[in-house]
Amino acid sequence: MTRAAALAWNGFDRVVLELFRQLRWSFLPPLLIYFAYGAQGITTVAASFFVKEYLDFSAAFLAGLAFWVGLPWALKMPLGHLVDLIWRWKYLLILAGAGLMAGSYGILAAMVLEPQMMGALMPLGAWYVTAALLAPCGFVLQDVVADAMSVEAVPHTDARGNPLPEAETKSLHTTMQTFGRIALIGGSSAAAALNVALFDGAGALPQPEKGALYGFVFTLALLIPVISLSGVALAIWQKWRKAARLRRAGVAEHEIRSRIELPREPVAPNYWYFIGGGAFVALSLAVGLGDVPYSQEIVFAGSMAIVLFLMRQLVAVLPIDQARTLIGTAIIIFVYRATPLRGPGATWFEIDVLGFDQQFLSVLSLITSLLTLAGMLIFRPMMASRPIAWIVAFLAITEAVLSLPNIALYYGAHHWTAAMTGGVVDARFIAIVDTAVESPLGQVAMIPMLAWIARNAPSGLKATFFAVMASFTNLALSASSLGTKYLNQIFVVTREVTDSAGTITTPADYSQLGVLLITVGVILLAAPLTAIFIIQNSRFRTSE
Repeated sequence: MTRAAALAWNGFDRVVLELFRQLRWSFLPPLLIYFAYGAQGITTVAASFFVKEYLDFSAAFLAGLAFWVGLPWALKMPLGHLVDLIWRWKYLLILAGAGLMAGSYGILAAMVLEPQMMGALMPLGAWYVTAALLAPCGFVLQDVVADAMSVEAVPHTDARGNPLPEAETKSLHTTMQTFGRIALIGGSSAAAALNVALFDGAGALPQPEKGALYGFVFTLALLIPVISLSGVALAIWQKWRKAARLRRAGVAEHEIRSRIELPREPVAPNYWYFIGGGAFVALSLAVGLGDVPYSQEIVFAGSMAIVLFLMRQLVAVLPIDQARTLIGTAIIIFVYRATPLRGPGATWFEIDVLGFDQQFLSVLSLITSLLTLAGMLIFRPMMASRPIAWIVAFLAITEAVLSLPNIALYYGAHHWTAAMTGGVVDARFIAIVDTAVESPLGQVAMIPMLAWIARNAPSGLKATFFAVMASFTNLALSASSLGTKYLNQIFVVTREVTDSAGTITTPADYSQLGVLLITVGVILLAAPLTAIFIIQNSRFRTSE
C-alpha cells in the first residue's frame, strides 16, 4: 500500500469507521423516531406543486404560514419537563404524536383524492392550513421523547455493571447525537430517493394524473408514524430482553433495574414550565383566532419572553461558568438559525423560468440529503475539536459564498456558461454543483450543543434541558420565517395563477427576485459574524 493510500485509509478509518465502531444496539429506538421525522420530506415536492397548481396562496402568506407551523416547537418546554416527570410512561407521547401525524397526511390525501367532499366541509385552503399545523404538533411530541431516549440509549455501565469512565460516556453521547442527525438526514434521503422514482416523467402527465400522484404520495406518508411507533416497540423489547437475560444469570431484581434504567436524581415538578406553556398556547390562540394586527410578531415576542424566563429558571441549577457558556452558545446558534430564507418565490422561478420539474427537484433534495450525511461524517473531527463559535463562523462564510450561484442563475449566468461549454454547464448543472457543496452545512451547528447538554445537564432534567434549549433555538426558525415574510413583502414575487377556466388571475412577476436573493446573502454573512464578535468579547464568551 502506497503512503498516500495508507493516509487515505487512516483518514477514512478515523472519520467513518471509528464512528460506526461506537454504534450501540441501544441507539436504534430513538434513531427510528429521528428517521421518521426526516422521512416527512417525502411530501415536500408533492406539497410544493400541489400548492402551486391548486391553491392561490401568495409567497408572503406561505412564509407567514411557516411561522405558525414552527411555533409548536416552542411547546417542547412543558413537554420536556413532562417527560422528566412521567419518565416511565413517556412512550404514550409517541403514540399521541403518531395520531396527529396520521391525521395531517390523511387530510392531505383526502384533499387531492376527494376534493369535492373535502371542499363541501371546509375550503381546501383551510384544510391545507389545518394539515400543515397538525404535522408539527405530532413531530414535536415524538421529538421531545426521542431526545430523552437518546440520553437513555447511551450505556452507563459495562457488561459487569461497573460505571463507564467519563471520557467514554462523553464520546458515546457525541456519537449518539451524531447518529441522531444521521438518522434524520437518512430519513430525508430515503424520502428524496423515493420521490425521484415516483416523479419520473411526472412533468408530462395530464393534470388529473398529476393530482392522483400527489394523492398517492400523501397516502404513502401514512407509513411515517408507523416507523416511529416501531422505535417504541423496539425499545420495550430491548429492555425486556436484557432483563430476561440478567434474570437467567441470577442477577437480583434491584441490580437489574439499576443496569437497565438510567440513574436519575429525584425530579420535583416546576410548575413555571407548565404555566409558561399554557401562557404560550393562550397567547397564540387569542392572537391567532382574534385576527389581531401583527399577530405573528406579538406571538413571537410573547413566546420569546416566556422561553427566556424559563431558560433563566433552568440555567440557575448550573455552575456559573457552565451557565454562561450555555447562554453564549445558544445566542450564537440562535442568530445563525434566525437568518431569513429566500422564500417560495425562488422555487417558483426554478420551476417556471429554469424549467426544473418534479423529478429534478427531487434529485436536488436527494443530493442534499446524501451529501449532508457525508458532510456530517467528514466534519465530525471538526465538531469534536473546534469551538462552536468557530464552527458557526465557518458555516456563515461558506453559506454566504454559496448563495452566489443562485444569484448568478437569476441573472442568466447559465446562458453564458452553457454557450462556453457546449451546453454542459447549464442551469441544472450549476444547481446540482451548488447543492452538492452547500448541503452538508445545515445540520452541523446543532450537534456540539446537543452533545454538551447530554453530558452536562443534571441527570433528572435531561429532557427539560433538551426541550428548553431546543425551544429557544427553534424560535430562531420562527424569527427566520418572519424575516422571510418581511423580505417577500418588500420584494414582491408572484407566480402565474389561473382559475378553472384557464384565465390568468395573477400574472408571474420575478423582477424583484434578484434583489431579494442578494439581500438574503448579505444577511447570511453579516448577522452570525456580528453575533459571534459580540459574544466572544463579553462574559458569555464560549470555548465549547
